[in-house]
Amino acid sequence: MFALTDKTALITGAGSGIGQAIAILFAKQGAHVEVSDLKLESAQATVDQIITAGGSAHATACDVGDQESVKSIFAAISARRPKLDILVNNAGVAYIGSVLTTSEADMDRLYRINIKGVFHCSQAAIERMVPQGGGIVLNMCSIAAQMGLADRFAYSMTKGAVLMMTYSMAKDFIKQGIRCNCICPARVHTPFVDGYLATTYPGREAEMFQKLSEAQPIGRMAQPAEIAALALYLCSDEASFITGSSYPIDGGAVNLR
Repeated sequence: MFALTDKTALITGAGSGIGQAIAILFAKQGAHVEVSDLKLESAQATVDQIITAGGSAHATACDVGDQESVKSIFAAISARRPKLDILVNNAGVAYIGSVLTTSEADMDRLYRINIKGVFHCSQAAIERMVPQGGGIVLNMCSIAAQMGLADRFAYSMTKGAVLMMTYSMAKDFIKQGIRCNCICPARVHTPFVDGYLATTYPGREAEMFQKLSEAQPIGRMAQPAEIAALALYLCSDEASFITGSSYPIDGGAVNLR
């Protein structure tokens, strides 16, 4: 079950964290993985792990907020691979702030990466998936699209847009054999969390890590591998009846508070 043999998957933001975990798991399940990240060295580090484990992967640097950059990597992938079966729109940036503390520059940056990045990559992927008879788009959303979170004004705005883009693409292309879903995680222990704690609470990292962990009803943060497992299911043939859905993976954060 959950084999991706002979499939090609593009994972954006796969140089670390959730994207890296998805890329490694998809390769383990037999996919050729196109690993994309803003930093080529980060993408290559993921590829090196995959190849060392016997998988197939290729690293590419891409700024998802730049449409020409996206077009360039999709053209390169088309030259290397006969089909693009899976796109995982994972690349994104976080931001902490209310409507009063969010600057116009912050808002523009979040819009450019979290919203336009999904648009650019989805458009390029679906252009290829329609003539080949189908494919899968999986978007990384957030519980911020489903509930009010303190100091997540701009970030929540972008993830609300990702949720609606997911539903819209699923509706528009269901007859062309394209499935589109999204995953809505709560807090995940990624390098972003460690960097945030080190910057914001120097000397108190362990204390604040525990506090953030206990904010989830289940009492801990998710691990990237747990998000990757759900991504694998939704991108596998076993999920062929699922489209236009959003999946919270949140340790009870939405419904058990």
